[in-house]
Amino acid sequence: MDRTVPARAELADFLRARRATAGLTYREMSRRMRGMPSKTTFERAASGACDPTLKTVEIYVELTMTKEEEFNLGLGAATDQARQLWIKARRATRAPYYLHKAPDPALISDRADFSRALRDQHVWAGYPSPGEMERMAGPGELPSSTTRRIIQGRSLPVTPEQTIAFLKACYVDAHGLEPWLQAGVRVFKRRDEADVHSHVPWLGALYSVRREPRPTDTPQASSGELIELAPSIGNLGQKRAA
Repeated sequence: MDRTVPARAELADFLRARRATAGLTYREMSRRMRGMPSKTTFERAASGACDPTLKTVEIYVELTMTKEEEFNLGLGAATDQARQLWIKARRATRAPYYLHKAPDPALISDRADFSRALRDQHVWAGYPSPGEMERMAGPGELPSSTTRRIIQGRSLPVTPEQTIAFLKACYVDAHGLEPWLQAGVRVFKRRDEADVHSHVPWLGALYSVRREPRPTDTPQASSGELIELAPSIGNLGQKRAA
């Protein structure tokens, strides 16, 4: 097995251990999938010599389900571990030398910063393809053509909702979305913008995310944000009515 890239080797070791526990050959795994992925694809995924697709890794994990997983816990933990190892392996071979940690949305102050941070988050997530991100987001939420422009730095997401879809497809969880939406409020609240109300949808999205149930707590929007949100929406409605 190739151990040139330690992160790739770590993913390969994980996959090989699961196959050994399941007692399956690569040929048997491919036969169960009617040849797609092929025996060779499974072999390469666990070789440490390349970055397999996330889909191949997920199928590999599903085919090597243990008895304990089948009757007790399910594949949630194994799939999450496989995904994190896959991201780590992709990051090790594709991330630029200067990117040593996930981007910090608190450092975003303008549109250029926002665009750069979104691109860095995409890299930190292991470079998921536009097609993969579109499938993760759901029909119509994040078209691959739009994702491609965001990744290339040619445009920003059109709406806060599209930003959320992009970030979720880059494996940012609900808790991690808050600082990104706060950054959106800062960026679009600048008084030199043509539309002084352009930050209002970002405030609404931020409040909605904070209202979503959490495993441990459910922090709400601060009173200052709510006070700002209410008159802003009212003024926006009056402006449109005029």
